Amino acid sequence: MSEVNLDPLRLAYKKAVDEWVDAIRAEEALATPDHSMIAMEHWDAAYFKEHDSHTKATEARDAYKDALRAVNYGI
Repeated sequence: MSEVNLDPLRLAYKKAVDEWVDAIRAEEALATPDHSMIAMEHWDAAYFKEHDSHTKATEARDAYKDALRAVNYGI
């Protein structure tokens, strides 16, 4: 794998992290003084979206790191 092929992996990782950060902010915005059951359900739904986004960011990070190891160390 060449360094040129690393760019799409790096960009995919950056995009996944940006989406994760957006999901964190969306979840945080739902932590409001509204103590209703509906508000709690929206907050929970945002948590699950954040969790999924974190998983995608971790997978993208691992793919990028594996490619870096292959280029830099031949592993």
